[in-house]
Amino acid sequence: MDTVNTSLTTVLVVDDEVRSQDAMRRTLDEDFIVLTAGSAAEARSLLEQQEVSVILCDQRMPGLSGVVFLKEVRERWPDTVRIVISGYTDTEDLISGINEAGIYQYILKPWIPDHLLATVRNAVEAQGLQRDTNRLHLELRSSTPVLRERAASNLAQARQAFDFERIERAPGSPLDAVCELAARVARYDLSTLVLGESGSGKELLARAMHYASPRANKAFVSENCAAMPDTLLESELFGHKRGAFTGAFEDHAGLFQRANGGTVFLDEIGETSPAFQVRLLRVLQEREVRPVGAARAVPVDVRVIAATHRDLEQRVREGLFREDLFYRIAGVTLTVPPLRERVGDIAPIARRLLQEVGQELGLSPARAAALRLSDEALGVLMAYPWPGNVRELRNEIARALALSEGEGLAAQSFSPRVLQGQTGAGLAALAPGLGQAASGTLVERLDAIEAVILRETLLRQRWNKTRAAKELGLSRVGLRAKMARFGLEG
Repeated sequence: MDTVNTSLTTVLVVDDEVRSQDAMRRTLDEDFIVLTAGSAAEARSLLEQQEVSVILCDQRMPGLSGVVFLKEVRERWPDTVRIVISGYTDTEDLISGINEAGIYQYILKPWIPDHLLATVRNAVEAQGLQRDTNRLHLELRSSTPVLRERAASNLAQARQAFDFERIERAPGSPLDAVCELAARVARYDLSTLVLGESGSGKELLARAMHYASPRANKAFVSENCAAMPDTLLESELFGHKRGAFTGAFEDHAGLFQRANGGTVFLDEIGETSPAFQVRLLRVLQEREVRPVGAARAVPVDVRVIAATHRDLEQRVREGLFREDLFYRIAGVTLTVPPLRERVGDIAPIARRLLQEVGQELGLSPARAAALRLSDEALGVLMAYPWPGNVRELRNEIARALALSEGEGLAAQSFSPRVLQGQTGAGLAALAPGLGQAASGTLVERLDAIEAVILRETLLRQRWNKTRAAKELGLSRVGLRAKMARFGLEG
């Protein structure tokens, strides 16, 4: 069994396959304390010893199946969020147990790391919101003024936390224009389509729009449309009635009903099937949902913000996305530029992430605030193209922080992928002296360029002078002479 650090949120992974345990641990352990169990009995023992926020349980295990075990968890530890993972392509058997076990979400194998992480994050957030709701209900019974004061305070805190100004960026960033347009659009009930690569911050922009809108005092709910088959996605968004299918033992309100008066964020809408697109279009046109198995539709008042990394116009031309749905969701289109197109934002984002990750790893707020990135480290980060955008940057910061000693984050702590993946466009970040190449004599300009190349090679080779000299076609003596000439000690 695992040792526990109770200062962070704890997630329990229950799977009889060690490789699956390890894969989920690697995906989650940057954000959570991850415990593992190979059987229901081992998981039960862990739950009896300590508090667990979320359980990820495989459906097929020796002895008890996942949903049968989670039914027991629901009875004994009702506050724990329950998620089941299965490789079944036919979900009927699973659905029969989902409601009895009070399963928060069902994940189909092979699972996607980003989706798994997002699901657990949402589960923890949902658990916190439920606790807040329960507390507010108690306050309502005792004092209505207290409830009003708490609601106003929570709303003020949320608006501050998700304000457009809190979206980290440098002065003059390309994001300024995007945020300015989003802030103007937020005031009106216009359906909005947010385009951008995975990890670029589309949901953060959507949340800022919600809390800048008149709907801010109502719920903001999100769903990744690429993560579920149509049947489960329809039930999750639109709800279902008791008896609608095998295992539907009680009515289930969908996200559209739960967000009534607020905002629904549909991520990766470009991955939905044509059949589901028809049902979603009807909901948006009629402003009502018909839960699965219901005889009548239920009116809903929500604002929809959709997002995708796909080129939806191209998918419309290819017949993969309905044209009428495209025009329905794209009342206004916002495009979040990838991180490689806003190199200036990398430094402030990295500094912010350094403090956040430091606290997540158990550092005190004061010690986390004291963490610093060296100039060389920032240079390396600004020279890398970041295909995974902010999400990849966060992972790299966490890795480097774990490998570094002291309060300074050194360039050598970054992964070989980052050190070796520098682009020509980013080399200027490695040495301020490159700006000298734009003026001065020819010799002075060549010296500035040579200094940049020399420093970049040393960083990529982790200051191994033998390898750096070999790559540059120099002797070690010649390399040392050039390092001394340009003030590069290492």
